[in-house]
Amino acid sequence: MLAIFAGLFAYPNYFNTAVDYVNQKMSWTLPHFWEKNYSLGLDLQGGVTLVYQADLSTATSKSEAMSGLRDVIERRVNMFGVSEPVVQIQGEDKLLVELPGVTNVEQAIKMIGETPYLEFDEQRTTEETTKITDKIKEVQAAQDAGKDITQIIDWILALQNPYFKPTDLTGKYLKKATVVFDQTTYKPQIQLEFDDEGAKLFAEITARNIEKPLAIYLDGYSIIDTTGDGKIDNSDLYAPTVQSEITGGKAVITSVNMSTQTANSIASRLNSGALPVKIGSPISQETVGPTLGSTSLQKSLMAGIYGLLAVAVFMIIFYRLPGLLASIALLIYVAINLSIFKLIPVTLTMAGIGGFILSIGMAVDANILIFARMKEEIKQGKGLAQAIEEGFRRAWPSIRDSNFNSLIVCAILFMFATSFIKGFAFTLALGIIISLFSAIFITRILLMIFVGKWAEKAKWLL
Repeated sequence: MLAIFAGLFAYPNYFNTAVDYVNQKMSWTLPHFWEKNYSLGLDLQGGVTLVYQADLSTATSKSEAMSGLRDVIERRVNMFGVSEPVVQIQGEDKLLVELPGVTNVEQAIKMIGETPYLEFDEQRTTEETTKITDKIKEVQAAQDAGKDITQIIDWILALQNPYFKPTDLTGKYLKKATVVFDQTTYKPQIQLEFDDEGAKLFAEITARNIEKPLAIYLDGYSIIDTTGDGKIDNSDLYAPTVQSEITGGKAVITSVNMSTQTANSIASRLNSGALPVKIGSPISQETVGPTLGSTSLQKSLMAGIYGLLAVAVFMIIFYRLPGLLASIALLIYVAINLSIFKLIPVTLTMAGIGGFILSIGMAVDANILIFARMKEEIKQGKGLAQAIEEGFRRAWPSIRDSNFNSLIVCAILFMFATSFIKGFAFTLALGIIISLFSAIFITRILLMIFVGKWAEKAKWLL
Protein backbone atom coordinates (compact mmCIF):
# COMPACT_ATOMS: atom_id res chain seq x y z
CA MET A 1 0.00 0.00 0.00
CA LEU A 2 2.86 2.33 0.84
CA ALA A 3 4.56 1.52 -2.46
CA ILE A 4 1.38 2.15 -4.49
CA PHE A 5 0.61 5.43 -2.71
CA ALA A 6 4.21 6.67 -3.03
CA GLY A 7 4.39 5.69 -6.71
CA LEU A 8 1.13 7.43 -7.56
CA PHE A 9 2.06 10.55 -5.61
CA ALA A 10 5.52 10.71 -7.20
CA TYR A 11 4.10 10.40 -10.73
CA PRO A 12 0.27 10.51 -10.93
CA ASN A 13 0.06 11.26 -14.69
CA TYR A 14 -0.64 7.69 -15.88
CA PHE A 15 -3.23 7.06 -13.15
CA ASN A 16 -5.04 10.34 -13.80
CA THR A 17 -5.03 9.71 -17.55
CA ALA A 18 -6.59 6.28 -16.92
CA VAL A 19 -9.21 7.88 -14.63
CA ASP A 20 -10.10 10.38 -17.36
CA TYR A 21 -10.49 7.52 -19.86
CA VAL A 22 -12.75 5.50 -17.52
CA ASN A 23 -14.83 8.57 -16.65
CA GLN A 24 -15.31 9.32 -20.33
CA LYS A 25 -16.28 5.75 -21.26
CA MET A 26 -18.44 4.96 -18.23
CA SER A 27 -19.79 8.47 -17.50
CA TRP A 28 -18.33 8.23 -14.01
CA THR A 29 -16.79 11.00 -11.90
CA LEU A 30 -13.84 9.25 -10.31
CA PRO A 31 -11.43 11.76 -8.73
CA HIS A 32 -7.84 12.34 -9.79
CA PHE A 33 -4.99 11.34 -7.52
CA TRP A 34 -3.52 14.29 -5.63
CA GLU A 35 -1.14 16.27 -7.86
CA LYS A 36 1.70 18.35 -6.46
CA ASN A 37 4.57 19.73 -8.50
CA TYR A 38 8.21 19.24 -7.61
CA SER A 39 9.99 22.35 -6.37
CA LEU A 40 12.77 23.02 -8.88
CA GLY A 41 15.81 25.19 -8.27
CA LEU A 42 17.06 27.99 -10.48
CA ASP A 43 19.36 25.78 -12.55
CA LEU A 44 16.45 23.49 -13.52
CA GLN A 45 13.56 25.90 -14.10
CA GLY A 46 15.50 29.02 -15.06
CA GLY A 47 15.81 32.27 -13.18
CA VAL A 48 18.10 35.10 -12.18
CA THR A 49 21.25 35.12 -10.05
CA LEU A 50 22.36 38.49 -8.65
CA VAL A 51 25.39 39.35 -6.53
CA TYR A 52 25.33 42.59 -4.51
CA GLN A 53 28.13 44.33 -2.65
CA ALA A 54 27.11 46.03 0.58
CA ASP A 55 28.56 49.30 1.83
CA LEU A 56 29.86 48.40 5.29
CA SER A 57 31.79 51.63 5.88
CA THR A 58 29.31 52.78 8.56
CA ALA A 59 28.62 49.34 10.08
CA THR A 60 29.91 48.73 13.61
CA SER A 61 29.55 44.95 13.22
CA LYS A 62 29.97 43.73 9.66
CA SER A 63 28.68 40.23 10.32
CA GLU A 64 25.53 41.53 12.05
CA ALA A 65 24.93 44.05 9.28
CA MET A 66 25.21 41.38 6.59
CA SER A 67 22.94 39.00 8.52
CA GLY A 68 20.35 41.75 8.85
CA LEU A 69 20.67 42.60 5.15
CA ARG A 70 20.17 38.95 4.19
CA ASP A 71 17.07 38.62 6.38
CA VAL A 72 15.50 41.80 5.00
CA ILE A 73 16.15 40.91 1.34
CA GLU A 74 14.78 37.41 1.97
CA ARG A 75 11.55 38.85 3.41
CA ARG A 76 11.32 41.25 0.51
CA VAL A 77 11.60 38.66 -2.28
CA ASN A 78 9.20 36.34 -0.40
CA MET A 79 6.59 39.12 -0.53
CA PHE A 80 6.77 38.99 -4.32
CA GLY A 81 5.89 35.29 -4.36
CA VAL A 82 9.23 34.07 -5.76
CA SER A 83 9.41 30.27 -5.42
CA GLU A 84 12.20 29.06 -3.13
CA PRO A 85 14.54 32.08 -3.33
CA VAL A 86 18.12 31.72 -2.11
CA VAL A 87 19.64 34.70 -0.28
CA GLN A 88 23.11 33.97 1.01
CA ILE A 89 26.13 35.87 2.32
CA GLN A 90 29.33 35.40 0.33
CA GLY A 91 32.60 36.46 1.87
CA GLU A 92 32.56 39.58 4.02
CA ASP A 93 30.42 42.07 2.09
CA LYS A 94 28.70 40.26 -0.80
CA LEU A 95 25.15 38.93 -0.98
CA LEU A 96 24.01 36.23 -3.42
CA VAL A 97 20.35 36.37 -4.48
CA GLU A 98 18.88 33.52 -6.58
CA LEU A 99 15.33 33.96 -7.88
CA PRO A 100 13.98 30.79 -9.60
CA GLY A 101 11.32 31.40 -12.21
CA VAL A 102 12.24 35.07 -12.66
CA THR A 103 13.83 35.51 -16.09
CA ASN A 104 13.54 39.30 -16.36
CA VAL A 105 16.80 40.72 -14.95
CA GLU A 106 15.49 44.29 -14.78
CA GLN A 107 12.41 43.15 -12.89
CA ALA A 108 14.58 41.24 -10.41
CA ILE A 109 16.92 44.21 -9.85
CA LYS A 110 13.93 46.49 -9.31
CA MET A 111 12.46 43.98 -6.87
CA ILE A 112 15.60 44.04 -4.73
CA GLY A 113 16.22 47.77 -5.18
CA GLU A 114 12.80 48.71 -3.89
CA THR A 115 13.78 47.53 -0.45
CA PRO A 116 14.17 50.86 1.42
CA TYR A 117 17.17 52.22 3.25
CA LEU A 118 15.93 54.52 6.02
CA GLU A 119 18.27 57.13 7.50
CA PHE A 120 18.05 60.15 9.78
CA ASP A 121 20.47 62.98 8.89
CA GLU A 122 21.37 65.90 11.13
CA GLN A 123 22.25 69.38 9.93
CA ARG A 124 25.88 70.12 9.21
CA THR A 125 27.63 73.04 10.86
CA THR A 126 28.08 76.23 8.86
CA GLU A 127 31.80 75.50 8.54
CA GLU A 128 31.16 72.01 7.11
CA THR A 129 28.58 73.30 4.65
CA THR A 130 30.85 76.15 3.52
CA LYS A 131 33.75 73.75 3.03
CA ILE A 132 31.69 71.45 0.81
CA THR A 133 30.03 74.23 -1.21
CA ASP A 134 33.45 75.83 -1.77
CA LYS A 135 34.69 72.49 -3.09
CA ILE A 136 31.68 72.28 -5.40
CA LYS A 137 32.49 75.77 -6.74
CA GLU A 138 36.11 74.67 -7.16
CA VAL A 139 34.98 71.64 -9.16
CA GLN A 140 32.78 73.78 -11.38
CA ALA A 141 35.65 76.19 -12.03
CA ALA A 142 38.08 73.34 -12.73
CA GLN A 143 35.57 71.74 -15.06
CA ASP A 144 35.14 75.01 -16.95
CA ALA A 145 38.93 75.19 -17.29
CA GLY A 146 39.09 71.63 -18.66
CA LYS A 147 41.02 70.15 -15.71
CA ASP A 148 40.88 66.55 -14.41
CA ILE A 149 38.32 66.63 -11.57
CA THR A 150 37.80 62.89 -11.00
CA GLN A 151 39.30 62.76 -7.50
CA ILE A 152 37.47 65.87 -6.32
CA ILE A 153 34.14 64.53 -7.61
CA ASP A 154 34.72 61.24 -5.77
CA TRP A 155 35.39 63.18 -2.57
CA ILE A 156 32.19 65.21 -2.93
CA LEU A 157 30.09 62.13 -3.73
CA ALA A 158 31.45 60.48 -0.59
CA LEU A 159 30.10 63.39 1.45
CA GLN A 160 26.74 63.07 -0.34
CA ASN A 161 24.96 66.13 1.01
CA PRO A 162 26.44 69.58 1.76
CA TYR A 163 23.70 70.45 4.27
CA PHE A 164 22.97 67.20 6.15
CA LYS A 165 25.20 64.38 7.38
CA PRO A 166 24.22 60.80 8.29
CA THR A 167 23.75 59.71 11.88
CA ASP A 168 24.07 56.24 13.36
CA LEU A 169 20.27 55.87 13.38
CA THR A 170 19.10 53.85 10.34
CA GLY A 171 16.36 51.38 9.47
CA LYS A 172 18.44 48.72 11.19
CA TYR A 173 16.90 49.83 14.50
CA LEU A 174 13.33 50.18 13.25
CA LYS A 175 10.89 47.84 14.99
CA LYS A 176 7.72 48.76 13.10
CA ALA A 177 5.93 51.56 11.25
CA THR A 178 2.20 52.19 11.63
CA VAL A 179 -0.25 54.70 10.17
CA VAL A 180 -2.02 56.83 12.80
CA PHE A 181 -4.22 59.94 12.54
CA ASP A 182 -3.79 63.31 14.19
CA GLN A 183 -6.55 63.79 16.75
CA THR A 184 -7.00 67.47 15.80
CA THR A 185 -6.53 67.63 12.02
CA TYR A 186 -7.32 63.95 11.26
CA LYS A 187 -4.37 63.98 8.87
CA PRO A 188 -2.51 60.65 8.41
CA GLN A 189 0.81 60.29 10.17
CA ILE A 190 3.49 57.58 10.19
CA GLN A 191 4.53 56.46 13.64
CA LEU A 192 7.97 54.88 13.87
CA GLU A 193 8.90 52.63 16.77
CA PHE A 194 12.56 51.80 17.39
CA ASP A 195 14.13 48.98 19.36
CA ASP A 196 15.98 49.67 22.62
CA GLU A 197 19.26 50.60 20.98
CA GLY A 198 17.46 52.73 18.38
CA ALA A 199 15.53 54.51 21.14
CA LYS A 200 18.83 55.49 22.81
CA LEU A 201 20.30 56.76 19.55
CA PHE A 202 17.14 58.73 18.74
CA ALA A 203 17.16 60.36 22.18
CA GLU A 204 20.84 61.36 21.76
CA ILE A 205 20.28 62.73 18.25
CA THR A 206 17.23 64.80 19.21
CA ALA A 207 18.98 66.08 22.38
CA ARG A 208 21.86 67.57 20.41
CA ASN A 209 19.66 68.93 17.62
CA ILE A 210 17.00 70.93 19.55
CA GLU A 211 15.68 73.79 17.39
CA LYS A 212 17.45 72.23 14.41
CA PRO A 213 16.02 70.26 11.46
CA LEU A 214 16.39 66.47 11.27
CA ALA A 215 16.14 65.13 7.71
CA ILE A 216 14.53 61.74 7.05
CA TYR A 217 15.55 59.91 3.89
CA LEU A 218 14.28 56.72 2.30
CA ASP A 219 16.63 55.27 -0.34
CA GLY A 220 18.44 58.61 -0.52
CA TYR A 221 15.31 60.67 -1.13
CA SER A 222 12.94 62.55 1.10
CA ILE A 223 10.43 60.21 2.67
CA ILE A 224 7.44 62.19 1.29
CA ASP A 225 6.54 64.67 -1.44
CA THR A 226 7.07 68.00 0.33
CA THR A 227 6.75 70.18 -2.77
CA GLY A 228 3.38 68.77 -3.76
CA ASP A 229 4.40 68.18 -7.39
CA GLY A 230 3.28 64.52 -7.29
CA LYS A 231 6.77 62.99 -7.26
CA ILE A 232 9.58 62.48 -4.79
CA ASP A 233 12.94 63.73 -6.05
CA ASN A 234 15.91 65.89 -5.07
CA SER A 235 13.68 68.96 -4.84
CA ASP A 236 11.96 67.42 -1.81
CA LEU A 237 13.32 67.61 1.70
CA TYR A 238 11.47 66.42 4.78
CA ALA A 239 13.36 67.83 7.78
CA PRO A 240 11.10 68.57 10.76
CA THR A 241 12.54 70.81 13.47
CA VAL A 242 13.30 69.08 16.75
CA GLN A 243 11.44 70.81 19.58
CA SER A 244 12.83 68.77 22.47
CA GLU A 245 14.62 65.55 23.32
CA ILE A 246 12.43 62.61 22.31
CA THR A 247 12.62 59.57 24.57
CA GLY A 248 10.62 56.35 24.50
CA GLY A 249 11.78 55.27 21.03
CA LYS A 250 8.83 56.64 19.05
CA ALA A 251 8.70 59.30 16.34
CA VAL A 252 5.86 60.64 14.22
CA ILE A 253 6.24 61.73 10.58
CA THR A 254 3.71 64.32 9.40
CA SER A 255 3.19 66.37 6.26
CA VAL A 256 0.38 68.47 4.82
CA ASN A 257 0.89 66.78 1.44
CA MET A 258 0.74 63.19 2.75
CA SER A 259 -2.40 61.25 1.82
CA THR A 260 -3.63 58.11 3.58
CA GLN A 261 -2.59 56.04 0.54
CA THR A 262 0.93 57.50 0.64
CA ALA A 263 1.19 56.91 4.39
CA ASN A 264 0.12 53.27 4.03
CA SER A 265 2.56 52.76 1.15
CA ILE A 266 5.50 54.20 3.13
CA ALA A 267 4.61 52.19 6.25
CA SER A 268 4.33 49.02 4.18
CA ARG A 269 7.73 49.61 2.57
CA LEU A 270 9.34 50.26 5.94
CA ASN A 271 7.79 47.15 7.51
CA SER A 272 8.89 45.03 4.56
CA GLY A 273 12.41 45.79 5.65
CA ALA A 274 14.54 48.87 5.87
CA LEU A 275 18.06 47.82 4.91
CA PRO A 276 20.63 48.03 7.72
CA VAL A 277 23.32 48.92 5.14
CA LYS A 278 23.24 50.28 1.62
CA ILE A 279 23.51 48.20 -1.54
CA GLY A 280 23.84 49.59 -5.04
CA SER A 281 23.35 47.91 -8.38
CA PRO A 282 24.39 44.24 -8.61
CA ILE A 283 28.08 43.70 -9.36
CA SER A 284 27.22 40.43 -11.13
CA GLN A 285 24.12 39.09 -12.80
CA GLU A 286 23.32 35.87 -14.62
CA THR A 287 20.18 34.56 -16.27
CA VAL A 288 19.37 30.87 -16.78
CA GLY A 289 16.69 30.41 -19.45
CA PRO A 290 13.83 27.94 -18.90
CA THR A 291 14.89 25.99 -22.02
CA LEU A 292 18.38 25.35 -20.65
CA GLY A 293 16.89 24.38 -17.28
CA SER A 294 14.44 21.95 -18.94
CA THR A 295 17.28 20.30 -20.88
CA SER A 296 19.31 19.87 -17.68
CA LEU A 297 16.31 18.32 -15.95
CA GLN A 298 15.68 15.83 -18.76
CA LYS A 299 19.33 14.75 -18.82
CA SER A 300 19.33 14.37 -15.03
CA LEU A 301 16.23 12.17 -15.15
CA MET A 302 17.77 9.97 -17.83
CA ALA A 303 20.94 9.65 -15.76
CA GLY A 304 18.80 8.53 -12.80
CA ILE A 305 16.97 5.92 -14.92
CA TYR A 306 20.24 4.54 -16.33
CA GLY A 307 21.73 4.41 -12.83
CA LEU A 308 18.69 2.54 -11.48
CA LEU A 309 18.75 0.00 -14.33
CA ALA A 310 22.51 -0.57 -13.99
CA VAL A 311 22.21 -1.26 -10.26
CA ALA A 312 19.23 -3.60 -10.84
CA VAL A 313 21.08 -5.59 -13.54
CA PHE A 314 24.17 -5.91 -11.34
CA MET A 315 22.13 -7.13 -8.35
CA ILE A 316 20.17 -9.70 -10.38
CA ILE A 317 23.31 -11.13 -12.05
CA PHE A 318 25.30 -11.48 -8.84
CA TYR A 319 22.57 -12.30 -6.32
CA ARG A 320 19.80 -13.85 -8.49
CA LEU A 321 16.45 -14.01 -6.63
CA PRO A 322 17.54 -11.84 -3.66
CA GLY A 323 18.98 -9.39 -6.20
CA LEU A 324 15.63 -9.25 -8.00
CA LEU A 325 13.81 -8.64 -4.71
CA ALA A 326 16.37 -5.96 -3.77
CA SER A 327 15.70 -4.29 -7.14
CA ILE A 328 11.96 -4.27 -6.41
CA ALA A 329 12.73 -2.74 -2.99
CA LEU A 330 14.92 -0.20 -4.79
CA LEU A 331 11.99 0.86 -7.02
CA ILE A 332 9.85 1.32 -3.91
CA TYR A 333 12.74 3.28 -2.37
CA VAL A 334 12.82 5.64 -5.38
CA ALA A 335 9.03 6.17 -5.19
CA ILE A 336 9.17 6.94 -1.45
CA ASN A 337 12.13 9.27 -1.93
CA LEU A 338 10.45 11.25 -4.72
CA SER A 339 7.24 11.47 -2.70
CA ILE A 340 9.10 12.95 0.26
CA PHE A 341 10.78 15.44 -2.10
CA LYS A 342 7.28 16.65 -2.97
CA LEU A 343 5.90 16.61 0.57
CA ILE A 344 8.66 18.56 2.37
CA PRO A 345 9.12 20.10 -0.32
CA VAL A 346 12.78 19.77 -1.31
CA THR A 347 14.05 22.32 -3.84
CA LEU A 348 15.69 20.14 -6.47
CA THR A 349 18.84 21.46 -8.11
CA MET A 350 21.39 19.70 -10.31
CA ALA A 351 23.48 19.03 -7.20
CA GLY A 352 20.42 17.73 -5.31
CA ILE A 353 19.55 15.34 -8.12
CA GLY A 354 23.20 14.24 -8.13
CA GLY A 355 22.90 13.40 -4.43
CA PHE A 356 19.69 11.44 -5.10
CA ILE A 357 21.24 9.44 -7.97
CA LEU A 358 24.28 8.66 -5.82
CA SER A 359 21.97 7.48 -3.04
CA ILE A 360 20.42 4.94 -5.47
CA GLY A 361 23.78 3.18 -5.71
CA MET A 362 24.35 3.48 -1.96
CA ALA A 363 20.86 2.12 -1.24
CA VAL A 364 21.90 -1.41 -2.17
CA ASP A 365 25.01 -1.39 0.05
CA ALA A 366 22.97 -2.75 2.94
CA ASN A 367 21.47 -5.47 0.73
CA ILE A 368 24.92 -6.59 -0.40
CA LEU A 369 26.11 -6.92 3.21
CA ILE A 370 22.94 -8.84 4.16
CA PHE A 371 23.13 -11.19 1.15
CA ALA A 372 26.82 -11.90 1.80
CA ARG A 373 26.00 -12.93 5.37
CA MET A 374 23.04 -15.05 4.14
CA LYS A 375 25.32 -16.87 1.72
CA GLU A 376 27.72 -17.76 4.54
CA GLU A 377 24.87 -19.00 6.73
CA ILE A 378 23.44 -21.20 3.92
CA LYS A 379 26.91 -22.67 3.25
CA GLN A 380 27.02 -23.70 6.92
CA GLY A 381 23.88 -25.78 6.31
CA LYS A 382 21.28 -23.55 7.89
CA GLY A 383 17.74 -23.30 6.52
CA LEU A 384 16.62 -20.37 4.42
CA ALA A 385 14.47 -18.76 7.13
CA GLN A 386 17.26 -19.00 9.68
CA ALA A 387 19.83 -17.75 7.13
CA ILE A 388 17.69 -14.69 6.44
CA GLU A 389 17.31 -13.93 10.16
CA GLU A 390 21.02 -14.40 10.85
CA GLY A 391 22.00 -12.46 7.72
CA PHE A 392 20.02 -9.39 8.78
CA ARG A 393 21.10 -9.63 12.44
CA ARG A 394 24.82 -10.04 11.77
CA ALA A 395 24.97 -7.46 8.97
CA TRP A 396 23.16 -4.73 10.95
CA PRO A 397 26.20 -3.39 12.95
CA SER A 398 28.18 -2.86 9.72
CA ILE A 399 25.17 -1.28 7.97
CA ARG A 400 24.52 1.01 10.94
CA ASP A 401 28.13 2.20 11.26
CA SER A 402 28.74 2.82 7.55
CA ASN A 403 25.51 4.75 7.06
CA PHE A 404 25.98 6.73 10.28
CA ASN A 405 29.40 7.86 9.07
CA SER A 406 27.91 8.94 5.75
CA LEU A 407 25.24 10.93 7.62
CA ILE A 408 27.94 12.68 9.67
CA VAL A 409 29.63 13.89 6.48
CA CYS A 410 26.26 14.98 5.04
CA ALA A 411 25.58 16.98 8.22
CA ILE A 412 28.96 18.73 7.99
CA LEU A 413 28.37 19.61 4.33
CA PHE A 414 24.87 20.88 5.09
CA MET A 415 26.02 23.10 7.98
CA PHE A 416 29.14 24.65 6.49
CA ALA A 417 28.91 24.46 2.68
CA THR A 418 27.21 26.76 0.17
CA SER A 419 23.56 26.35 -0.86
CA PHE A 420 24.57 24.37 -3.97
CA ILE A 421 26.35 21.74 -1.86
CA LYS A 422 23.64 21.84 0.83
CA GLY A 423 21.14 20.51 -1.71
CA PHE A 424 23.47 17.61 -2.51
CA ALA A 425 24.03 16.85 1.19
CA PHE A 426 20.32 16.98 2.06
CA THR A 427 19.09 14.70 -0.74
CA LEU A 428 21.94 12.24 -0.07
CA ALA A 429 21.17 12.14 3.67
CA LEU A 430 17.47 11.69 2.99
CA GLY A 431 18.28 8.87 0.57
CA ILE A 432 20.51 7.13 3.13
CA ILE A 433 17.78 7.21 5.80
CA ILE A 434 15.12 5.88 3.41
CA SER A 435 17.54 3.23 2.08
CA LEU A 436 17.87 1.82 5.59
CA PHE A 437 14.10 1.41 5.70
CA SER A 438 13.96 -0.22 2.25
CA ALA A 439 16.86 -2.61 2.96
CA ILE A 440 15.96 -3.62 6.51
CA PHE A 441 12.17 -3.82 6.17
CA ILE A 442 11.06 -4.03 2.54
CA THR A 443 13.72 -6.46 1.31
CA ARG A 444 13.27 -8.60 4.43
CA ILE A 445 9.48 -8.83 3.92
CA LEU A 446 9.94 -9.80 0.26
CA LEU A 447 12.52 -12.48 1.16
CA MET A 448 10.29 -13.99 3.86
CA ILE A 449 7.51 -14.42 1.26
CA PHE A 450 9.72 -16.95 -0.55
CA VAL A 451 10.59 -19.01 2.52
CA GLY A 452 9.22 -22.53 1.96
CA LYS A 453 10.06 -26.05 0.81
CA TRP A 454 10.37 -25.10 -2.87
CA ALA A 455 12.92 -22.41 -2.02
CA GLU A 456 14.95 -24.92 0.01
CA LYS A 457 15.09 -27.15 -3.07
CA ALA A 458 15.96 -24.30 -5.48
CA LYS A 459 18.92 -22.86 -3.60
CA TRP A 460 20.63 -22.11 -6.90
CA LEU A 461 18.24 -19.11 -7.09
CA LEU A 462 20.00 -17.75 -4.01
